[in-house]
Amino acid sequence: MATTNDLKNGMILKLDNQLWQVVEFQHVKPGKGPAFVRTKIKNVLSGKTVDKTFNAGVKVETATVDRRDMTYLYNDGEDFVFMDVEDYEQITVSRAVVGDQAHFMLENQNVIIGFNEGNVLFVELPASVVLEITYTEPGLQGDRSNAGTKPATLETGFEIQVPLFLNQGEKIKVDTRTGAYISRVKD
Repeated sequence: MATTNDLKNGMILKLDNQLWQVVEFQHVKPGKGPAFVRTKIKNVLSGKTVDKTFNAGVKVETATVDRRDMTYLYNDGEDFVFMDVEDYEQITVSRAVVGDQAHFMLENQNVIIGFNEGNVLFVELPASVVLEITYTEPGLQGDRSNAGTKPATLETGFEIQVPLFLNQGEKIKVDTRTGAYISRVKD
């Protein structure tokens, strides 16, 4: 148990028998009336985000989340297989839990997996990953980084927009939270 005064970003709360992650919070002390805490929380399983207001100092139930370092091994068609880096135990995680993170995962990549009471809650990738462009139209001489974008297919099969000067076979850094191009990576 914790109070609303203890809320932090990333904290997992148990409300109405569901797990919610605090995305952002703000303590508000109006000139008139009692203080309160305005939060934006995301359902861990469904991904739905809602705004919720708590009175200041109210007790909220927190959930224990065990974060473990794991290595992504392979996709067996339906599910994803990961291995614990400490005890080499393998687990299978459904596509629904992995979600859009699958667009940026390569075999043997390290990830963090969150567990609660033995259930997998989420798969967390690093903020950015380096991926190779497997197909894109050739760039033209004179194209500049601010002259526009073109579609490019990455080695995972995911398609993003990249600057016109990039070519097939080049490695780029991609933001795993937004799916946006960050920069070219020199070998």
